[in-house]
Amino acid sequence: MRVVIAEDSVLLREGLVQLLNAFEIAVVAAVADADSLLLATAEHQPDLVIVDVRMPPTYTDEGIRAALAVRQRWPRTGIVVLSQYVEERYAVDLLSTWSSGVGYLLKDRVADVADFVAALRRVAVGGTALDPEVVAQLLQRRANPIDRLTGRELDVIQLMAEGRSNTAIATALRISPSAVEKHVNSIFTKLDLPPADTDHRRVLAVLSYLHAH
Repeated sequence: MRVVIAEDSVLLREGLVQLLNAFEIAVVAAVADADSLLLATAEHQPDLVIVDVRMPPTYTDEGIRAALAVRQRWPRTGIVVLSQYVEERYAVDLLSTWSSGVGYLLKDRVADVADFVAALRRVAVGGTALDPEVVAQLLQRRANPIDRLTGRELDVIQLMAEGRSNTAIATALRISPSAVEKHVNSIFTKLDLPPADTDHRRVLAVLSYLHAH
């Protein structure tokens, strides 16, 4: 896996480089601003881009705008956005545009190295990775669409939003895989999502109510 990192904090940027190298993940470029990210992505065509939300010069939304530009120009490149805290508008901007190959993680999540690296690998091959804090805040903000879901179904869909498989959800909730499948089907029904041939129906289920107001 080949990665480009865009992070203006020297300490975090270099720390990410060393961490990924330790897991035999090739960091082909590590840059400090959005323009350099676009140039590095054009040059190296990485499998994955890791980008901070706030970068120079204004430290507002340069990172997220660069992430959106990367995906538009290189649609097969996975995008993982790192943020100091949950920025709901930017998370929704990213997730409303694509349902695969995207991740939004809080920087604190890097401390859990195994989970962080697993999330990167998942996004690089087309999966999703959402920080539990991001999921929780987005669900709270848009509570109306999930009023129809039971407590257990909410547990399931939160884990779905993090990119967990049915087997992983079953393990986390200590229920059987068949029970998870029943909950997932019930969620689809309650969110008015008809059967469809798509690999990302699970993500679409999550997005269908994250977008609701």
